[in-house]
Amino acid sequence: MAIVDPIYEGLASGWKHLDGALYQGSDKPQSLEADVVIIGTGAGGGVAAEILTQAGLSVIMVEKGPLRSSRDFDMEERTAYPNLYQQAAAMKTADKAIGIFQGRAVGGSTTVNWTTSIRTPADTLAYWQSEFAVKGLSADELEPWFEQMESRLNISQWAFEPNRNNGMLRRGCEQLGWDYTVIKRNVLGCWNTGYCGMGCPVNAKQSMLVTTIPAALSAGATLLSRFEATQIEHHADKVFGIWVQARDQNLAPRPEKLMLKARHYILAGGAIHTPVLMMRSGLTDPMQLLGKRTFLHPTVLSGAVFDEAINGHSGAPQSIYSDQFVWRDGAAGELGYKLEVPPIHPVLIASKTLGFGKSHAELMANFNQLQVVIALVRDGFHPESQGGSVSLDGKGFKLDYPLTAPFWRAARAAFASMAELQFAAGARRVLPISEGVGYLNSWQEAKAAIADMSLAPLKTVVASAHVMGGCPMGEDTTKAMVDSFGQSHYLENLSVMDGSVFPTSLGANPQLSIYGMVAKNATALAGRLAPQSKPPETAPETDPVADGVPETAA
Repeated sequence: MAIVDPIYEGLASGWKHLDGALYQGSDKPQSLEADVVIIGTGAGGGVAAEILTQAGLSVIMVEKGPLRSSRDFDMEERTAYPNLYQQAAAMKTADKAIGIFQGRAVGGSTTVNWTTSIRTPADTLAYWQSEFAVKGLSADELEPWFEQMESRLNISQWAFEPNRNNGMLRRGCEQLGWDYTVIKRNVLGCWNTGYCGMGCPVNAKQSMLVTTIPAALSAGATLLSRFEATQIEHHADKVFGIWVQARDQNLAPRPEKLMLKARHYILAGGAIHTPVLMMRSGLTDPMQLLGKRTFLHPTVLSGAVFDEAINGHSGAPQSIYSDQFVWRDGAAGELGYKLEVPPIHPVLIASKTLGFGKSHAELMANFNQLQVVIALVRDGFHPESQGGSVSLDGKGFKLDYPLTAPFWRAARAAFASMAELQFAAGARRVLPISEGVGYLNSWQEAKAAIADMSLAPLKTVVASAHVMGGCPMGEDTTKAMVDSFGQSHYLENLSVMDGSVFPTSLGANPQLSIYGMVAKNATALAGRLAPQSKPPETAPETDPVADGVPETAA
């Protein structure tokens, strides 16, 4: 069956795309102009780009990573991680205690995520309203926007039998009488291969790469890939342009730069990179909020060996989750945790387990019988769970994330829950992924061992695929950088539309929350901008490219 490649066909049809690795500048910096410049092409940037172009606005999209397509997605970890992930999927917190997965290509993390689509929990929205003065984002007010994006991205409950990795999560919940839910996924014509994390080779995943971005480009938008936004030029209460610098094929900086000018600017580079750009540009931040309260859903893992084949590399990566323990103690009570499973691929599992030599060989020898459960800890609600902090370090940024006592209490409880579930599902042995704990042969043995096991940074494997916060929203300017529509409290033509605006973590996988909220906010912005038709304003006297000649990207 021939696989249609919308990127290949779109480029052939004349999409306006400028690749920083190939860009040939001139001696004088040049500029591009549009109604709206969007930095970042992930869940936020992609949705905003489509909505704004549909409203008749001209749009420039900027992405630091490369433009790839299904032709490049070979289902190989060795090529996917270097090409599609931040720091080749090896990004970590400053103390190396938490490994972080974040996408870095056109489409952002939507190109490589596992398609899990969950609406923002009502408990989270209620907490934001009461504690952060967030308005207009109740479950009822967001419902039509979720419905709109679920329709646009073909999000629906997975209708097929889960793979055995997910099936064991379901079986354990059934045996114990625990809550579980069949996951909604953003797929159309899924081949059920299990390689979503390496880019969908058949374009079934309805990521930004194959949906909103092609729609925006077909409507006349311009895409700059392998260009990094380096500086926001601002004066008084306005932004006057954003500098972007070309990157080569290895994403190393090239000398060529462009100035992007617009009536309005949207930052959608995601938590970490949006706050970093704002800090690097010296944006007004009187309460020193930027980069603070960065949340990760820090995640611990439990492996289990079954007698039967699990083959966790095959089939939809995530199709079942359990919220049995997420909200048990209330939003601000003990940290809750969500139970899911990851796809089981060799490099991914080898990098997220402990041991070497004989013990590691034994683990990998049982690879096809291995089942893995993960517990995503809900951070940002408890008074002693204030998240991490992103700061500039002279060369780039660093993320400090203290793993506090409430987290370790949640981790210990989660290890026990995962072991109980895996034994209930029929596991022969269970292996909590923390140094010093070997295989456990029964639930009773596991219960006692986990109660006494030592948990600590760098000893217990902790990972994250959900980076949130760092540029919080709300109507209280002592707690928020942007309002509930993502509009900056300090710059009238700047908005933030990504997961950095979340005041806490979500307690759920974030992509659908970003889709729905950005659809609402971008629609409102389009209503403000579309009726007008005036060029971007020029900064008085200090315009760095006042003599620049606008270039048409080709």
